[in-house]
Amino acid sequence: MLPLEEKKAVVTGCATGIGQGIAIGLAKAGAHVIALDIGDLEDTREKVMAAGGGCDCYQVDLSDSGAVYRVWEKLAAEAGAVDILFNNAGMQYRRTAFEYPEEMFDKVVAVNLKAAYLLSQRAAVHFREKGIRGKIINTASLFTTFGGFEVSGYTCSKHGIMGMTKALSNEFAPYGICVNAIAPGYIQTELTRAIWSDPLKRKPINERIPAGRWGRPEDFEGVAVFLASRASDYITGVMIPVDGGYSVR
Repeated sequence: MLPLEEKKAVVTGCATGIGQGIAIGLAKAGAHVIALDIGDLEDTREKVMAAGGGCDCYQVDLSDSGAVYRVWEKLAAEAGAVDILFNNAGMQYRRTAFEYPEEMFDKVVAVNLKAAYLLSQRAAVHFREKGIRGKIINTASLFTTFGGFEVSGYTCSKHGIMGMTKALSNEFAPYGICVNAIAPGYIQTELTRAIWSDPLKRKPINERIPAGRWGRPEDFEGVAVFLASRASDYITGVMIPVDGGYSVR
């Protein structure tokens, strides 16, 4: 029996990149994926099904709190029971902190942190009501521990993700609900194109990564399955770096 057979997993921000890699990994482990993204999810649906999983897709703007509540109510009613929530959706906006516009700060925090909190809240209530030993996994970042430059809104949101992970793990653990996080390092996706496509910016990063390469979306399959499965039942409130050793060098 596959480790996630008969489990249903909500994955946000999975139209491309890390989220898509997570969705494919969960599908390979037997999960039925419920995909949420503001973008087109057809490519993810095809890849999840090719990996052996089922896939339901919901297009939603997670910066809109009302839309977050509505999509959860809809997917929970249609799924019947959800076992796993993977809060991966994220956005980034680059501007010096001297000039960072309030409206973009609000949007980055809304997508990266507030939506994750609201979905975690809804998922935990769902798990408790149905007696499900659920799993909530959040995507943090290197910038959960570093400050970075010209990404102050993103850094604030990712520090918040780890604070949220710890706080919710304390409250949800008595109900058998585990809350953990992963911290991607430098991963070659569209979100990081401004860095990896520039040889001058890429060179010092390459030199610091002990694994000798940037990460790929498929590098998240194993850790996603581990944190979503019974194998991690006694692990909660922690963050696992997925960075090729970057953060310890």
